[in-house]
Amino acid sequence: MSTLHDTAPTPDSGTPATTASTPEAGAPRTGAPRTGAPRTGAVGIPTPSSGPADPDLPRHVVLDGTPLTVDQVVAVARHGASVEIHDAALARMAQARAVIEDLADDTVPHYGVSTGFGALARRHIPAEQRAQLQLSLVRSHAAGSGPEVETEVVRALQLLRLATLVTGHTGARPVTAQTYAAMLNAGITPVVHEYGSLGCSGDLAPLAHVALAAMGEGQVRVVSRASDVAGAASASGPSSAPLSAEGPDTLAASVAPPRGTGVAPLLDAAQALATAGIEPLALAEKEGLALINGTDGMLGMLCLAIHDLRRLLTTADVAASLSVEALLGSDAPFAQDLIALRPHPGQAASASNMRRVLEGSPLMASHRELDDAGNPACTRVQDAYSLRCAPQVHGAARDTLWHAATVAGRELASAIDNPVVTSDGRVESNGNFHGAPVAYVLDFLAIAAADVASMSERRTDRFLDVARSEGLPAFLAHDPGVDSGHMIAQYTAAGIVSEMKRLAAPASVDSIPSSAMQEDHVSMGWAGARKLRRSVDGLTRVLAIEVLTAARALDLREHASAAGTGAVHDAVRAVVPGPGPDRYLAPEIEQVVGLVAGGRIAGAAAGAVGPLD
Repeated sequence: MSTLHDTAPTPDSGTPATTASTPEAGAPRTGAPRTGAPRTGAVGIPTPSSGPADPDLPRHVVLDGTPLTVDQVVAVARHGASVEIHDAALARMAQARAVIEDLADDTVPHYGVSTGFGALARRHIPAEQRAQLQLSLVRSHAAGSGPEVETEVVRALQLLRLATLVTGHTGARPVTAQTYAAMLNAGITPVVHEYGSLGCSGDLAPLAHVALAAMGEGQVRVVSRASDVAGAASASGPSSAPLSAEGPDTLAASVAPPRGTGVAPLLDAAQALATAGIEPLALAEKEGLALINGTDGMLGMLCLAIHDLRRLLTTADVAASLSVEALLGSDAPFAQDLIALRPHPGQAASASNMRRVLEGSPLMASHRELDDAGNPACTRVQDAYSLRCAPQVHGAARDTLWHAATVAGRELASAIDNPVVTSDGRVESNGNFHGAPVAYVLDFLAIAAADVASMSERRTDRFLDVARSEGLPAFLAHDPGVDSGHMIAQYTAAGIVSEMKRLAAPASVDSIPSSAMQEDHVSMGWAGARKLRRSVDGLTRVLAIEVLTAARALDLREHASAAGTGAVHDAVRAVVPGPGPDRYLAPEIEQVVGLVAGGRIAGAAAGAVGPLD
C-alpha cells in the first residue's frame, strides 16, 4: 500500500459523558434508572459533540505508485489529509514522459499524442497546434451542468487521478502531478457539477473541470480545515459538513465566506492558484487525456460509501438488538450453532454482534421460562422476520459490501488511461477506462442499503402499533390521542425507504451511445455513485429513527437493559431527552443522525461489550 506517516488526527473525546439526571415528567415509569442529560446549545436544543469521527485515519499520505487504500482516500477526501509524491514515483513519471516525447517527434500519428480524440482520432495534428489541442480538449470536456458536487467527492477524484499519474503509465510530466498535489494540500477544490459523466471514457466532464482549474481557468472553492472538507452540496452523504474558509492556510484566511452561509465563496481558479503560489499548468502532448480519462469520480464515491457502510451495517446490528430487546423478542435464533447451518460470513458476523450486544439483558430474561431441563427458554418462539431474520439480511448486505471492497481494491491498484505507457515502453490503446466493474457494485450496494433500511423501518413501525408492541402505549405517546409520539417519525423513515427503493433501480444497465457512436456502450457508473450517496444518507437516517424509537421504548419498560443496549440508550439520552409530552421532534432526529453518522452508536455498544464486527 502507499506509505503512511505514523500520524493520526487527535482522538475524539468519544461519546459524550453521561451525568445523573432527574427524570422528567413521562420519563421511565419504572425499572433501572437511566442516566445522561442532554447537552444543550444556546436555545436549549441538544447539540452533538464535535471532533474527528475517524481518529485512526492518517493525516498524511505519500504516493509512491503502489495502491491507495480506502482509508487513505477517505482521509484525504473527507478529513483534509495532506499528500506527498515520493521521489521514486517522480522518476518513474519522467521515464514514461520521455517515451511520449519521442513519439511526439515521430512522423507517424499516435493517438492522444499527435491526433484528435474520440471520433476525431484519425486526424493528425501538426506540432504547432498540439498545445492548443490539449487546451481545447479540456475546455470542451468541462461541460458539466447542475448542482455542485460535494467537496469530498471532488477531492477524492483529484487524489485518485493523481494516484494514476504517479504510476508512470500515463506519460504525464512530473510537474503535472506536483500541481495536483499542491492543489489538494492548499484546499483548492474545483467546482464539479452533478451531470456530465457517462462513466465510459472515464468521468470525462468531472475530471475536465479539475484539469481546467489546474490550468487556471474555471471556478474553485477553497477549504483548509480538515473538519470542513466534507459535503458542499445538499445531497451529501451522512458525514457531510459545511464548507469553511476559516483556518491558518494563507489562501483560506485571505477569503472570508459569505456571512451566515458557512460555505466557501467561489473564486476564479487563476486567483486561487496565484494566492497559493501555484503556477497554472500549460499542458503538453498527451496530458489532456491523462487528466480526464479515468473512473476516478465513481471510484472515489465508492470508497467513501464503503467506509460509511461498514459503520452503518454494524450500527444496523446494534439498532436491531435494541429493537429485539425493547419489543420483548427472542435472541434464540441468533445462536451460533443455528447460524452456522448457513455459513455465510456476513450472517455470522451480524449474529455475533447481536448476541454480544444483547448478552445478559435483564429485560430479555424477564420473559423467559425454564424448560424441562431447567434452562431458560424464551416463550416467544416466532418473532416477526424483521427481528428474527436481521442477521440474514444484514449479513447479505455485509457480503455484498465485501465484494464491493474487493472491486474497489482492484480499481485502486489500477492505472486507468488511454493510451497507456506500458512497463516496456510501448504506448497502447485499451478499454480499461470503461466503468462497468465499478458501476455494477455501486448498484449492488444501493440494493443492499435499501433492503437494510426497509427492515429497520419495519422494526420501528412495530413499536408504534399496540397490537404488536407487547404492551407499549400507542405510538409511544405520553398521552395517546393528545400526543402523537413517534407517529410521524415513522412516516419520515417510510418516505426515505420508499425513495431508497427507487434509488435501488440499477443505473449500470442504462447505456446510451455518444461521440458519434464511437462510445456506443457506457457504464453510467457516475450516476450509480450519485444515487448511492443518497442511499447511504437515507440508511443513516432510517437507522437513527429506529435507534431513537427503541431508546424511547426501553425507557417505558420495567426492566433494565443489557450492557450493550444500555450504553447505546445512554448515548442517545446524552443528546436527546427521554419520554414526555410531544415536542419538536426534527432536531432530535438530527441529533441521533449525527450519532449514527459519527459512529457513536456502534461505538457506545462496543465500549460496553468489546469490539464489534
